[in-house]
Amino acid sequence: MAAPNPDTLGDLPRLGQDEGRTYRLGIMGGTFDPIHNGHLVAADQARCDLGLDTVVFMPAGRPVFKEGKVVSSPSDRYAMTLLATAANPNFAVSRMEVEREGLTYTADTLERLRELYPDNVELYFITGADAVLDIVSWHNAERIADLATIVAATRPGYNLDHVVDKIGSSGIDFDVIYLEVPALAISSSYLRDRVRAGQSLLYLTDDAVVGYIAKRGLYTGDADA
Repeated sequence: MAAPNPDTLGDLPRLGQDEGRTYRLGIMGGTFDPIHNGHLVAADQARCDLGLDTVVFMPAGRPVFKEGKVVSSPSDRYAMTLLATAANPNFAVSRMEVEREGLTYTADTLERLRELYPDNVELYFITGADAVLDIVSWHNAERIADLATIVAATRPGYNLDHVVDKIGSSGIDFDVIYLEVPALAISSSYLRDRVRAGQSLLYLTDDAVVGYIAKRGLYTGDADA
């Protein structure tokens, strides 16, 4: 397959131009409500440990597993992700899932990326180990396994036995790499709870995200429409 046409990639990283080498694209999926330092550390550790050329963050538009729950608007979550990653030249943020109509499915995103990039660009989907536990029941799970290597980021002390057993007994040939990330002791729900309690978010997420949350009144019930 020929090198990608830059006009078709939009805000995605430009990879695959040199047909004589292999590129590795990390895809950091998540709701990012809000994005926190655990996400950033996991993405950068995956980049370093696995030799990824870049990591693109994909804020979900309408995540199916959040249906019926209160979730910040896609535009707010995209803006926070953009602010948090701006200082790292190895990170990019895409609006692909934010702009897609309907529910957000990982298989659809990976399928679209596979269409856009040539075969010398390998896809590495980075997510939490808790999500990997459920991946066998995700929409079109077999296609996910075909399209990407799964990078399961875990916090220290997380028992992986049940995850490994469930993946192994699924009958789906997932290629999973497990990555221990100390900063994943932080969670988005923890940050939201701190905001509601009037507590500081400093050193838990990027300062620009802290300011954005305060300005927009997110997680307090006072957010702008």
